[in-house]
Amino acid sequence: MAVHAEGQGGAGSAAARRDLAVRAAVGQGLVGGGDGAEPLACLLDVAGIRASAAALTGAFAAAVAPGTPVLHAFAVKAAPLVPVLRLLAGAGLGCEVASPGELALARAAGVPAGRTVLDSPAKTPAELREALALGIAVNADNPQELERLDALVGRAPTPTTAPIGLRINPQTGAGAIDALSTATATSKFGIALRDPGARAWLVRAYLDRPWLTRLHIHSGSQGVPLALIAEGVRDLHALAEEINAAAGRRQVDTLDIGGGLPVNFASDAETPTHAQYVAALREAVPALFDGSYGLVTEFGRSLLAKHGLILARVEYTKTSGSRPIALTHAGVQLATRTAYAPAAWPVRILPYDAKGAPKTGDPVAQDIAGPACFAGDLLAAARELPRLAPGDLIGVPDTGAYFFTAHYGYNSLPRPAVHGFTVGQEDEVRFSLVRPAQGLAEIVAEAGGALRDALL
Repeated sequence: MAVHAEGQGGAGSAAARRDLAVRAAVGQGLVGGGDGAEPLACLLDVAGIRASAAALTGAFAAAVAPGTPVLHAFAVKAAPLVPVLRLLAGAGLGCEVASPGELALARAAGVPAGRTVLDSPAKTPAELREALALGIAVNADNPQELERLDALVGRAPTPTTAPIGLRINPQTGAGAIDALSTATATSKFGIALRDPGARAWLVRAYLDRPWLTRLHIHSGSQGVPLALIAEGVRDLHALAEEINAAAGRRQVDTLDIGGGLPVNFASDAETPTHAQYVAALREAVPALFDGSYGLVTEFGRSLLAKHGLILARVEYTKTSGSRPIALTHAGVQLATRTAYAPAAWPVRILPYDAKGAPKTGDPVAQDIAGPACFAGDLLAAARELPRLAPGDLIGVPDTGAYFFTAHYGYNSLPRPAVHGFTVGQEDEVRFSLVRPAQGLAEIVAEAGGALRDALL
């Protein structure tokens, strides 16, 4: 379906496409005012997603030696939506999965087993058996999981084609957000490289298992600077060199360097870029790109975050203790981290009028509240914006990863519809349904509606 949005300028920039899409979404009836109209919708910029995928693949292609195998495996947890995975697969990306559910999504999107990587700190024997049977790459998290793999690989009727590696924790330190820092001294992930005896144990583990051919790290995430991420990759490369020297052969042939590139949530600028990430790696560990090792990456947030937008209707406005408050339909169910940790996860608020045009006016400090029944359900507090009125819309940009894509069922609030959009040369906006809105019958079914007498 298409709507022609007039007077918003060209569609060359992400911000221009976004404003065109908002007006078109209102005009098409995907969101807006009026009795029975949808109060909430979420949008994904297809062109933006494609551009991010191209920037990632291009940055590495320009850096690696010719012929170096590189797999960019999208972290499914960042946006567990089958059409998104299918779009990225068409752009040359695979999938990194961390649960049976995520694997099912990747397979539904048509991502081949050979372009899928399984990471999880708590894999069951059944998950491991399935991965080995399908030929999915496995990164083991700990010595006990390695013992399980010993038994499974040894009992397999035929040698597995699944590449297998170990995840290490380089213990390089925390970033600005403790909960997302995966390379601290006591992180739950991987084998702690700097613990006493760990390095010697790792070398021995590889020498005893010729089928261990990969090393894995994931030391970056939101709040972690590029220099710290690069330090972890440098330690991974050094360990691979040590193992191969001890083995007298190129046993470790692939380095899975994870993802975790931070995202700028303060403006429309995309920074740091994947090219800057590659430049930091080239400075810290130039041999990473000389063709000695195949490479795997696991980016998620940096590919999707900037290309998602929450659109919510302002249902009511009020004043409490002299503070204006706009009550909207977007809150903790979509921006869970923002509601519970607002200092670490602030979001921008873009005001639109009831027709979807950017709203102007003198700024007034006001709270932007969500619909959930707890006081902390706020998207923003005392935010300076043109004064909002019932029927206006708020947009929350940079939410294409870990926000509306991963719904939180507080108050049994339904999952909103997600629409992808593209903009034509004459500013024509086309929408495609990515995920339908959740109906009340689905909520009841998930809550055991068919089993209502089970406890009588």
